[in-house]
Amino acid sequence: MREAARRVPDDRILAETDAPYLAPPPHRGRPNQPAYVMQTLAVLAAERGVQPAALEALVDANASRVFGL
Repeated sequence: MREAARRVPDDRILAETDAPYLAPPPHRGRPNQPAYVMQTLAVLAAERGVQPAALEALVDANASRVFGL
């Protein structure tokens, strides 16, 4: 999974939470919720070697393009 996070092209990466299951650490064992997507994004950013804010902007632009937001 982490290798995929590193290899996905910038114009194709999105982030999600797998809610309501598989909450990220430190929330494991409790129901997941969309608010935890920022923790998922932080892990993705670390794997890609970029700042979370930069990846957040990239994911936002991709979501806007893909979903017509």
